[in-house]
Amino acid sequence: MAAKSQPSTPKTKSLDGVTNGRTTSQGQWGRAWEVDWFSLASIIFLLLFAPFIVYYFIMACDQYSCALTGPVVDIATGRAQLSDIWAKTPPITREAAQLYAFWVTFQVLLYTCLPDFCHKFLPGYVGGIQEGAVTPAGIVNKYQINGLQAWLVTHLLWFVTAHLLSWFSPTIIFDNWIPLLWCANILGYAVSTFAMVKGYLFPTSARDCKFTGNFFYNYMMGIEFNPRIGEWFDFKLFFNGRPGIVAWTLINLSFAAKQRELHGHVTNAMVLVNVLQAIYVLDFFWNETWYLKTIDICHDHFGWYLGWGDCVWLPYLYTLQGLYLVYHPVELSTPHAVGILLLGLVGYYIFRVANHQKDLFRRTDGRCLIWGRKPKSIECSYTSADGQRHHSKLLVSGFGGVARHFNYVGDLMGSLAYCLACGGGHLLPYFYVVYMAILLTHRCLRDEHRCASKYGRDWERYTAAVPYRLLPGIF
Repeated sequence: MAAKSQPSTPKTKSLDGVTNGRTTSQGQWGRAWEVDWFSLASIIFLLLFAPFIVYYFIMACDQYSCALTGPVVDIATGRAQLSDIWAKTPPITREAAQLYAFWVTFQVLLYTCLPDFCHKFLPGYVGGIQEGAVTPAGIVNKYQINGLQAWLVTHLLWFVTAHLLSWFSPTIIFDNWIPLLWCANILGYAVSTFAMVKGYLFPTSARDCKFTGNFFYNYMMGIEFNPRIGEWFDFKLFFNGRPGIVAWTLINLSFAAKQRELHGHVTNAMVLVNVLQAIYVLDFFWNETWYLKTIDICHDHFGWYLGWGDCVWLPYLYTLQGLYLVYHPVELSTPHAVGILLLGLVGYYIFRVANHQKDLFRRTDGRCLIWGRKPKSIECSYTSADGQRHHSKLLVSGFGGVARHFNYVGDLMGSLAYCLACGGGHLLPYFYVVYMAILLTHRCLRDEHRCASKYGRDWERYTAAVPYRLLPGIF
């Protein structure tokens, strides 16, 4: 599964850097105030090499049938030069530019101009105007939650125009995959640069800006907390959810159509990847209101990390399994397919139930049942930026009592299921689960560092009650 953050209570500090009676360094909310040399080196490395990594994976599929070592071996043995590989790479085209411009414009219109109606007839779905968490400056933003509606409208129109009316081939995304990569990069860099300039010259909330004095870190991690244009266009919510995640399932459908065009049928492995990843995408939009309380919205500022990452990294590297199966139409045995399906579904169950338990506990202030019993918790307190003392509770029952971030275990099980569907012929489709393991471990440590600064000794009591972060007995 993709990186969906764990819900997090807004974490703030008093202006003098004191939280819960203990002195802490500034910068625990979202990103740092000061940058050490290791963080700076990591930032520069990512800025330089992340775009190359995406290009390398996509190029390896296009020119070497997804063999990751192919380009390196050819260059090392003299069979090819970098200029040869680049010459074979499709450039940006007018068709791709028009297609991408239409796609982004359409998603902007769906986001800003079509109020949500799904919450009026779908039981249990929470959409429409919703409030986010309190920002460090004490602001509570309102959001138009209509992602599920945008997903449904987009896919309905795709089905009608591509399959019923045949206005274009459903393989259109695959056929323009590399030219679209250049378009996505242009948007990613453009929106990241605009967000940085906006943070300096006309921020939405100057009190929620952070400046480190280091250009690269400011550009990478962002200056503004919630950059907006007008009342409703929120950069973080739009680019985190649209256009990348709405496109995710369309990309997979286009890959499936291309597999059928090339090989005469769609394999069960391709069906598994489409189904399991569609479950995740639909879960994301069904719980979009819950997403307002996650790390991405509550703590991260908007910079290149989110802007370029959501435009390029997410749609191109999260869909590697479907892309790989176009070139390698894996047909799984029935037991293998059933086992992968069960792994993905069990992972999704853990992921969803663990998050639901935390959300239910938070919404009811502990007046609920988890696994049929009244939940146990750790009472804690913290001081917000306005100097006010607040009280909170940390859940130690249900999956929350198994490990502090057990929802990430379900996330990783789902990620592994996507990769296993591709068989064992190449390493490329397994990049995703390796990346997710690194990302979620880092996110886990980052969140715990923030919580330790927020809750102080109360956090120590919590970690004593729930000693493991991810895997009981291991980590």
